[in-house]
Amino acid sequence: MAKINKAENQIRFDFNNMMSDYIGAEEGIRESDIAAVSSKVKESFKSVVDQGGAGWQGWMDLPFNQDEIVKDIIETAKDVRKNFKTFVVLGIGGSALGPIAVFQALCHLHYNELPQKVRKGPKFYVEDNIDPERMSALLDVIDVNTTMFNVITKSGATSETMSQYLVIIDVLKKALGDRFASHVIATTDREKGNLIKLAKKEGFKTFYIPSGVGGRFSELCPVGLLPAAVLGIDVKALLSGARDMVKKGKKSNNPYKNMPLMAATLQYIAMNRGKNISVMMPYADSLKYIADWYCQLWGESLGKAVDKEGKSVFAGQTPVKALGVTDQHSQIQLYTEGPFDKVITFIAVEKFRKEVMIPEGLSDFPDVNFLCGNTMGTLLNTERRATEYALQKKKRLNRTITLPEVNEYTLGQLLMLFMLETAFVGAMLNIDTFNQPGVEEGKNATYAMFGRKGYEAKKAELDSAKPKTDRYVIE
Repeated sequence: MAKINKAENQIRFDFNNMMSDYIGAEEGIRESDIAAVSSKVKESFKSVVDQGGAGWQGWMDLPFNQDEIVKDIIETAKDVRKNFKTFVVLGIGGSALGPIAVFQALCHLHYNELPQKVRKGPKFYVEDNIDPERMSALLDVIDVNTTMFNVITKSGATSETMSQYLVIIDVLKKALGDRFASHVIATTDREKGNLIKLAKKEGFKTFYIPSGVGGRFSELCPVGLLPAAVLGIDVKALLSGARDMVKKGKKSNNPYKNMPLMAATLQYIAMNRGKNISVMMPYADSLKYIADWYCQLWGESLGKAVDKEGKSVFAGQTPVKALGVTDQHSQIQLYTEGPFDKVITFIAVEKFRKEVMIPEGLSDFPDVNFLCGNTMGTLLNTERRATEYALQKKKRLNRTITLPEVNEYTLGQLLMLFMLETAFVGAMLNIDTFNQPGVEEGKNATYAMFGRKGYEAKKAELDSAKPKTDRYVIE
């Protein structure tokens, strides 16, 4: 694989259109506003950096401490690529969204439809839901005899993933008998939970999720690195990009010299001004699912009812995904003329890996002919800049992250930028960025409804809830 020139592949963060100089004093952020929260920013910086690698911030060390694990991942991936025609991830949340985002970003956009001799790797599917039609459809298009399944759940008690596991294990046993275990790789906790027990019992090849890494921060551990390596992605370059972004995020408590810290500072100020929606809008199909991954990271990390002192704060900023230019024709009208409650983040790509020229033609139609002789990439980026301008003119907060090109190194930087930004904002809000009590409530209610042992009190609570009335149901 060609060596990536790091100097030419540094991502950039342009926040001009967040500032009052460009969108006006009424909506824009002044440098004095940044100065006014400097103590909060410095406290946030110290908290995140001091805790880096500890507790639930183990993800900050992932770019530095996985050399041996990466060797194992690469060797395992070679074996999978050689012996299997299909690779299926069974997981949900961070166990699925990260692998999907990296696959979309770094592989051919019609990867599975390419001939195998061009693809040079197995077809790839991520089963990130429990819709029965979806599972049935997967089994219609794969041959389990030539499929490797990667089951990803840290606890081994995730209902969605383990229901998928039970279905697949049943199918594998019927098709392969005693050989079924050679078609399963488990990615889970090293010591705790059901899946590690099953892996040891059945003899599954196993990779471990570090104890200090939660699901939405797990893409740069075996959760995401194994699927990426199976797809032929250079995981060392991915980690290298993340490593360089961690270094940037640790180097200074001055936000003007720290990209993730400035990104967080601006969002924190905006949130305190009622900007309660964060729109993530990449202008590249390859980065489409980065927005999905970001939505979980941002929403699950920052949406908290109480702060660390137990005070009700109802913090958070609702993440919304969009795609340029597709959603210029569906959402931009709202963003330019609707409520002043949003921050829009554009992700730009300077150089596309493939380019298509718009040929000459339709000379009798000047309102179309002006496009001829340009590339589609030029049109895409021109429309992005035009949208930035339209939002600026309407005094709407927006910012742009630019990737010189989409590759492993720039993507590693981007993923780590968002994780660090999230951690810094959480510290500024004085919330627990890494728990998810709202998710747990739904899980516990599900367990109770199924009569799971130990959830009798929750079942009683559900049974005592006010019953619905037909008055509010219409057929």
